[in-house]
Amino acid sequence: MLKIDGVTRRFGNVTALDDVSLQIEQGEFFALLGPSGCGKTTLLRIVAGFETPDSGRVTLDGEDLLSKAPNRRPISLMFQSYALFPHMTVAKNVAYGLERERLPRQEIKQRVGEVLETVGLSQHASRKPAQLSGGQRQRVALARSIVKRPRLLLLDEPLSALDKKVRADMQLELKRLQHEVGITFVVVTHDQEEAMSLADRIAVFDSGRVCQVDEPVALYERPRSPFVADFVGANNLFHGVASGLEALRSEKFGMLPGTPLTELEADSAALLAVRPENVELADENAARGLAGSVLDVSFYGGVSHISVDVPDHPKPVLAAVQGAASVQAGAKVKVRWNAKDAVIMAVDR
Repeated sequence: MLKIDGVTRRFGNVTALDDVSLQIEQGEFFALLGPSGCGKTTLLRIVAGFETPDSGRVTLDGEDLLSKAPNRRPISLMFQSYALFPHMTVAKNVAYGLERERLPRQEIKQRVGEVLETVGLSQHASRKPAQLSGGQRQRVALARSIVKRPRLLLLDEPLSALDKKVRADMQLELKRLQHEVGITFVVVTHDQEEAMSLADRIAVFDSGRVCQVDEPVALYERPRSPFVADFVGANNLFHGVASGLEALRSEKFGMLPGTPLTELEADSAALLAVRPENVELADENAARGLAGSVLDVSFYGGVSHISVDVPDHPKPVLAAVQGAASVQAGAKVKVRWNAKDAVIMAVDR
């Protein structure tokens, strides 16, 4: 549906987007994920019509978008700040875009009523934004965005202003709403959990480039670059060289078990990544594993995080276990994992 082909955007000496190409399908919930300053919001603004790329093409259903003014594009943009009119009621805020299009009054009333019912705000139609909670204001902004029935809805950090509990509720609400109205959603976020819980596919950005595009599970379990492995979720990273086997050869730790994602040239620089939930704690006298001592044990509502200091490793190795941990700070242990639960990748990608 939306095709972004070779888009580059520079601001002086800074390259915000560097030859970015993406394809987003009809009805998809697509996330642009990356740290601040990686170019994801710039790309959103280009699609919306608020920025013009230095080169590249953007098409919607095969039609050139870049030649159209922002108000002529079948696209809605929901701003991070929501940008509601404080002097208007909820119903008036939602109706504003339809009134600007001079639609019949009865049609406006019907469509506003339907969309307020969809987002669960029918009882608050006569309230002003100041009388609403943060989650309710977010729903008003969503209602205003979808009432015009755009082909594409762009959301810029839509949940960043909400507290954790409300954010979790709104993530479910966004997903439900997207399936119900059938609009293609593209969301910009730096929150990994938000992207993983919402999106059908995720594009990970770094320094204006797309590092990887994948479904959430594949992105988490099979990162293809050191940046993605380090940025998406917690990971234990070990540097070394490819051994030609299902192992990374480390100068300090010997052979570490792992599965190469692609065929790696023997002795080429490589990185092994293993998730905390795949790290097992064994007795200090166990036959295999890296010896260390427990630094800290933290309990997070059903999961315990255990930090283990392994000599000669720059960071503590993190393990995650269900329930309360059976070890305490100061305990001598060995950390280990299976080859199938760790990935090995080239470091120059």
